[in-house]
Amino acid sequence: MWSTALVRGLIREDALRSSSYSDTGYIDLLESGPPARRTLAQRAMTNNRVAAVYERLWRPIVVAALSLHGLSVVDERARAAAALHLDGEQRVLDVACGPGNFTGFFADRLAGDGFVVGLDTSLPMLERAVHDNPRPRAVYLHADALKLPFDDRTFDAVCCFAALHLVAEPCAVLREMVRVLAPGGRIAVMTSYGRESFLVRKGLELGATLCGVRVFDRTTVPAFLAAAGLLDVDQQLRGISQFVTARRHG
Repeated sequence: MWSTALVRGLIREDALRSSSYSDTGYIDLLESGPPARRTLAQRAMTNNRVAAVYERLWRPIVVAALSLHGLSVVDERARAAAALHLDGEQRVLDVACGPGNFTGFFADRLAGDGFVVGLDTSLPMLERAVHDNPRPRAVYLHADALKLPFDDRTFDAVCCFAALHLVAEPCAVLREMVRVLAPGGRIAVMTSYGRESFLVRKGLELGATLCGVRVFDRTTVPAFLAAAGLLDVDQQLRGISQFVTARRHG
C-alpha cells in the first residue's frame, strides 16, 4: 500500500476531504450526484458489459482493421512507454485509463519510488482495471479529468490514450494534463484522426457524430501543445488514429 500512500500525499487537500477508498481497490474522489447526460460512446464506457469485454473484444477488432488497411501493427503500450521515457522512479498519470491496460504495463517499467496513477470517471472501467491490471506500483483513482485533483507540475509523465475523442471538452482535458506536467516531463496523447481525404473525413465525422465521438484533424492537438509552450511536439499518423508527444522545458 506504499504507492497508495504516496498518491494520497499528492492529492490536493480540498479533494481529499470527500475521498474514500473503495472495497474494490481504488480511491474515490467523486461525490454522487444526478447522472450527467452522456453520448452513446460515453454510455458505453460506463457500461459493465462493455468494461468486461473492452480489451478482449475491442483491441483485436482495432488490430484487424489496421491490418486490412495495410498498416504495420506495433505494440502501442511499448511505443507509449518509450515515448514517455519510462525507466525509473517517475510519477506517471494515465488519464482516462479505462481497464488499466496501459497503466499496468507502465507500472512494470518503473523502479524505486516510481508509480503510475490510472484515473477515470467510469466505475465499471476502474473495477475492471483493479481486477485485470493490479500492480504494486499502480493506483487507480475515480476522479474528473476536467479538474485533476493535483497541484501544478506534479507528474513526470502524463498520457491519455483512446479517450480524448470521447470527452465533451477535449481541450480542457489537455489543458489540465499540461498543468500537472513537471519541468522536463513528457506528455503523450493517442486519439482519432479524420484523414486527408474529404470523403473519408466526412464519412468518419458522420459516423462519429451519431455515436458522440469527436474526429480530430491533423493540427488541433499538436498546435494546442505547442501553444501551451511544450517542446519537441511530434505527431505520428496511422490509419484513423494519431499519436502526439511533447515535453516540457526542464
